[in-house]
Amino acid sequence: MTIEDSAELQLQQEHVVRLETRPPNIEGQGAVTQRDLVRNALRMRPDRIVVGEVRGGEVLDMLQAMNTGHDGSLSTVHANSTRDALSRIETMVLMAGVSLPVRAMRDYIASALDLMVHLARLSDGTRKVTRVTEIVGMEEDVVTTQDIFVFEQQGIDADGRVIGFFRPTGIRPKFSERLERSGIHLGPEVFDPSRRQAVR
Repeated sequence: MTIEDSAELQLQQEHVVRLETRPPNIEGQGAVTQRDLVRNALRMRPDRIVVGEVRGGEVLDMLQAMNTGHDGSLSTVHANSTRDALSRIETMVLMAGVSLPVRAMRDYIASALDLMVHLARLSDGTRKVTRVTEIVGMEEDVVTTQDIFVFEQQGIDADGRVIGFFRPTGIRPKFSERLERSGIHLGPEVFDPSRRQAVR
């Protein structure tokens, strides 16, 4: 199921249900928010839920869905880095109007999320994946993360384009076994830190 403010995703899989928010009418009635759609999506027993972008309290419902057996669900959030994305998610959970202790809220986030992929707009105007970060768990009151892949900028060429490469950090993600059980095999060479892929 996809949930968006304005339907943009063009998924090619079978059995895709697309839900779209609706603004209130001229009398201020009849609005359908993303939070309403996420809650209703859970009643339809979807395999996966894709929320186009979380901006408010609907993030809490999304985390609940991820924590209740909807593996493979995903969403997007605007932030300057993967660490900032976690802080933004915390802020949006508070916008849901639920009073949770900070430790409980962070534990909930850490158990719901496996991976964050950060895209950045570089100085030449291109957008590139700059970091793939795994959420490892909790250490005291802090959500712990580890980078799996990072983009390293080397400079700018004569045409003003960013030159760099995407490289593994050498850390194999903790959820690798779950991928194997799902039939997705990633060999050790994928995470070899000596392997660099040029990106232009």
